[in-house]
Amino acid sequence: MIRTLRVLGILGFLGLALALGMFLWLPGSEKSRSLQPDDRNVVALGETVYRSHCAECHGQNLEGQSNWRSRDAEGYLPAPPHDASGHTWHHADTLLFNITKLGTASIVGPDYKTRMPAYADVLTDEEIIAVLSYIKSRWPKQIRRRHDRMNEAAKGRE
Repeated sequence: MIRTLRVLGILGFLGLALALGMFLWLPGSEKSRSLQPDDRNVVALGETVYRSHCAECHGQNLEGQSNWRSRDAEGYLPAPPHDASGHTWHHADTLLFNITKLGTASIVGPDYKTRMPAYADVLTDEEIIAVLSYIKSRWPKQIRRRHDRMNEAAKGRE
């Protein structure tokens, strides 16, 4: 009897794990975190979101703030550029999405000094994907291709 319950419990756990795994790998679930820089409608929405929520710090032309690699007197880094001169394209889509949605400190750690807010309560997931897609759409083709290869490699590690 105990053995039967144990087997049923294990089977139930495995079934739940399988169902969760299938949910996480459903077609389209990856796309929900994948940028869409070639979709004109997504990019247009992203530009609007960028102008409303990002340009004040990151610049109208994605140029960032001056001296963005050096901490200021209060220990904060200025907003980095999101163009080809910055480091945004060094991060996979999922990480960029999570930083934007949850905030840098939630990813790096609570002691990280940042003025970058979390946008979970401000933007929808669709708007976050759109703004990141807009940013990527502005990168040169060779950087976009490099970023695409990085995303493919990251999928194998997730």
